[in-house]
Amino acid sequence: MRLVLLLPLLLATSTAAAQTVVEREQAVHARAVAAGYKALTLCSAVFNAGRTQAQAEALELVGIYPDYQADVEALDAEVDAQMRTVAVAFDAALPPRIAAWRPNLGCAQLPIGADAGVIAALPRFDASAPDLDDRPWPLGDRDATAAPRGDADALAAAVEAAFDTPAYGAGHATTGVLVLQDGRIIAERYREGFGPHVSQRTWSVAKSLTGALIGVARQAGELDVSKPALVPEWQAPGDPRAAITVDQLLRMSSGLHSDTAGNRTDALYFGGVTVAESAPGGALVHPPGTHFRYANNDSVLAVHALRAATDDEERALSRPYTDLFWPLGMTRTYAETDWRGGFVLSSQVWSTARDLARFGLLLQHDGVFEGRRLLPEGWVHAATTPSGPQPEGDFAYGATLWLMSRTPDVPADAFAAMGNRGQYVIVVPSRGVVIVRRGEDPTGQRFDPAAFAAALLAALD
Repeated sequence: MRLVLLLPLLLATSTAAAQTVVEREQAVHARAVAAGYKALTLCSAVFNAGRTQAQAEALELVGIYPDYQADVEALDAEVDAQMRTVAVAFDAALPPRIAAWRPNLGCAQLPIGADAGVIAALPRFDASAPDLDDRPWPLGDRDATAAPRGDADALAAAVEAAFDTPAYGAGHATTGVLVLQDGRIIAERYREGFGPHVSQRTWSVAKSLTGALIGVARQAGELDVSKPALVPEWQAPGDPRAAITVDQLLRMSSGLHSDTAGNRTDALYFGGVTVAESAPGGALVHPPGTHFRYANNDSVLAVHALRAATDDEERALSRPYTDLFWPLGMTRTYAETDWRGGFVLSSQVWSTARDLARFGLLLQHDGVFEGRRLLPEGWVHAATTPSGPQPEGDFAYGATLWLMSRTPDVPADAFAAMGNRGQYVIVVPSRGVVIVRRGEDPTGQRFDPAAFAAALLAALD
């Protein structure tokens, strides 16, 4: 009888112990991801952008995802300027989370549990970026500016209002504004600690860079976006995901499952998991092409398929630079990879406002830059034409570009690349205007790009 009475107590004790173990493991993993967030962000801010550790901890690491904020603040980071690494300890039983910088490719984080010995095996692309600063704008920086056509005072006031005022939303943190009219810079301003050659993480503006990179491959005859994406993990006979086309990935209509709205990919972004391990694993929940679902993985998979179609690994690593960035003069832009060389081209690109303005000019002129066609004729028109299912809300969607045709006081042909924490590249072809706004907006404090664009356009002829 005593044994019978004790059995429920023993079971309850065993269950409680198991829960304690699980809870501890979950807490350790959460700290590991938070440590990865801090290590990677500091590594990129310090070694890509030239920011100080103190500057980045005061801005880039504030207002982040609430589930990581406390751990990011509590965990100490060790920045090694000579080795160009950042290490963040998170658990006494495991090595610190480490992010290591490489030329061009920026920072890669090592997997959880890896020590610094893995750094020597990180993929590298060490070619020197061309020195273009003394070339005329837009390839270089010489003669980049011009007087605006319109009301210069009203333009200056609209730009001023973007910094630390509630004119375009409360609580945001603008770090840079640049406005092009007829291809020249007519307004440019930066927050203290930033400038024309200081890069920031683009977040999802990288998705639009992905679209352009795919377009360059299409122009070269290397890829047909209307055909299935050759994702290696989907090629087993009978895998229904093998039917998903590159175009459907670019239009966020793959039909793949995601656990959260927006497809939070924390394991890939901050947890040291590779593209190949994480992105291809989603199951179909809708027939491809029938449902819009904004997803980081769709962009990651498009580039993953492009890498798989490239036989030479050095060519695969150099492609964003030699095919897109450097021909545009984007010599201070870093497309970062996982520790096995997979580009995280849905978010982990660091770029300057001027480099993104150059990208905007490429889109404004239908894929032609300084007389050279990089994107197929009509590519930008197709990328800014909605096709199939559409998101709800203020903006429609093309292929990696948001369409502003639903927003008041903005021309119907306006479109944009948009990213987390307030990254915007707005192109208005009918007005010959490109607007770049950079930010480090805290979570939940949204800058209003449509209102900002309307105010700027109202000041211009």
